[in-house]
Amino acid sequence: MAISHIRELLKKLLLKYKRFIKMAKTFLQLTNELLRELNEVVLTSSNFSSAIGIQAHAKDCINRAYLDIVTEEPKWPFLATAESGATDPMYGNVSVDTVAGTRWYELKAASSNLTTDYGAIEWDNFYITTVGVSGEAAPYVSKNLTYITMDTWKDFRRTTENADDADQAQGGQPNAVIRSHDGRKFALSPIPDKVYKVWFFAYDLPTELSAHSDEIVFPDVYSTTLLAKARYFMHQFKENPQAAAFALEDYKKGLRSMRENLLGPSTSYFKDDRVVFI
Repeated sequence: MAISHIRELLKKLLLKYKRFIKMAKTFLQLTNELLRELNEVVLTSSNFSSAIGIQAHAKDCINRAYLDIVTEEPKWPFLATAESGATDPMYGNVSVDTVAGTRWYELKAASSNLTTDYGAIEWDNFYITTVGVSGEAAPYVSKNLTYITMDTWKDFRRTTENADDADQAQGGQPNAVIRSHDGRKFALSPIPDKVYKVWFFAYDLPTELSAHSDEIVFPDVYSTTLLAKARYFMHQFKENPQAAAFALEDYKKGLRSMRENLLGPSTSYFKDDRVVFI
């Protein structure tokens, strides 16, 4: 088949399925939906940034509602830092390479402060492996890391492991992960004796909408939940408590649907993860 014919076929297929390709709703679209519901004048991309009065307040309401939703559950799937499965879906979506003799590591090396850190970390789901480490071959190290608090490490491990830090001893194969008090770093116990990959699940910290073209991070089907909360704020501003109460109830229903659909069923079992020290 000629290359020109293949290109023409691909172009037709793209046109055929283009209607199914849809981007997430923008800040402008959501603001205008809210304004239309309230019978107010809508904005355009050219006057969006200079909006005043009720239009500016509508923008604020959309942002407040948006941040309320994305911070309601720090581990929403749409906030995941990356898709799990770069190596294995069970590992995590972020990895950090250890250095022999180094105990502490930044969770997000590119971050300079808390405002640019990850929004949430699954501390009970850290995994260490030599799969993907240069020079390593089977049999690989692959094991879960037990989460322990700084106080637990201090009471039961610090004395015996301090020599690793002070004397630059060889350390060993880590079996536990420790969270720093500010939540920005993690430590390994024992101190790593070589290079490992530490995998974990991280979720981004959401930021407010700013430009007219900024898009929401969740599927459009849930934009009605956002608009319900925005209506609640707007009706409060207009001193209409009855309409605000109705909007708040719509928001609560929408949020329940989001949790059920995106987070799955509630946990139906309990596990005992207490650590026994001998």
